[in-house]
Amino acid sequence: MTPRRGIVLFAHGSRDPQWARPMDGLARALRARDPGTPVEIAFLELMPPTLPEAIAVLAGQEVAEIAVLPVFWAAGAHVTRDLARLLDEARAAHPAVRFASLPVLSELPGVLDAVAEAALRPAAAPDVPE
Repeated sequence: MTPRRGIVLFAHGSRDPQWARPMDGLARALRARDPGTPVEIAFLELMPPTLPEAIAVLAGQEVAEIAVLPVFWAAGAHVTRDLARLLDEARAAHPAVRFASLPVLSELPGVLDAVAEAALRPAAAPDVPE
């Protein structure tokens, strides 16, 4: 059975390999919630794989649609300019696949409320010397 939809988690990237650990955790969480949906991770720069590489993996699994989740807090130039350009290139390279860009993190339903709630929990407050 061919997966109908795949997801790419797309983030900036860093020279520090530990920086990507939350991306790995998010990918594991998505796979646990829906084992039938293939999930790949991609980075704009400084780390492999690139977005075109991750898309090629999913396209090779013959998915009908690829949803790209920009793991950025807000929609700055990396999302509005760089991601848009990369998706245009992906559409040209994989014409049989539909592409969708999901909202950035701060625009996902419930995220702002979840962050506000977490920040107000006593355990979330940093130790501040008196």
